[in-house]
Amino acid sequence: MTESEPQRYCRKCLTRDMTGQEEHFKNLQDYIANIEPDLKASEELYEERLTVCKECDLLFQGMCRSCGCYVELRAAMKKNACPRHKWEIAFDT
Repeated sequence: MTESEPQRYCRKCLTRDMTGQEEHFKNLQDYIANIEPDLKASEELYEERLTVCKECDLLFQGMCRSCGCYVELRAAMKKNACPRHKWEIAFDT
């Protein structure tokens, strides 16, 4: 992208999918990678949660517009829940 081209936003992307933004979100990804195992959601649950988030109209550039969190961080913590209860609805819990 050149300086004269407008910056494009990925409205439905997770931070890990944003091309050219890897360095900007490195601290977030490092933090998620280093969450204590007893606090961290399983990889399967994490990916299921993110699948729901990627389909949500409130996702914008990796952030939830309902609560302002980075969805990857919220999904990584075992105890966390979606502020709109979409994870519970999707998983019938």
